[in-house]
Amino acid sequence: MDPQTSDRRTDLGWSLGVLLRGYQVALGSALDSLPHGFRGFQVLHAVSTGQHPSQLALAADLGIDRTVMTYLIDDLVEHGLVERRFNPQDRRQRLVVLTDAGARRLAECEAVVGGAEDHALAGLDPQERAQLCGLLRRAAQGARDLGTDRDACRVVDEAIASLG
Repeated sequence: MDPQTSDRRTDLGWSLGVLLRGYQVALGSALDSLPHGFRGFQVLHAVSTGQHPSQLALAADLGIDRTVMTYLIDDLVEHGLVERRFNPQDRRQRLVVLTDAGARRLAECEAVVGGAEDHALAGLDPQERAQLCGLLRRAAQGARDLGTDRDACRVVDEAIASLG
């Protein structure tokens, strides 16, 4: 596709599709051993920030159905990567926290994901990468704020499947 003659109505979808394929190829099977693969990685990363007072808040922030999040957290607990603890501010809530093993596994995964990002964005210099990532984050936040009951991970899974 020639950027000079591209149709802006189709260019975004095409561009995102190509980037997603490149990212997926670079990730390969590197996260397959992690419970729930890339989705499990996203949860570990979000938990590592310590910004979610409950499992429900974590699910809402990531756009994951709360029932799905329960099973996902159960699997991460079973693999010793996270623990549920009472929230000292509200004992009705459960905090999800990384274990030492979870922190080590997250660091390994972050290296793999960083490499995949480098692969997918190889055509950009560091300043352009930062700008693109910032703009995509803002656009994604804006789209999420429009309100949808669709599981964000399911949307990405469907997008990947349609590329095959």
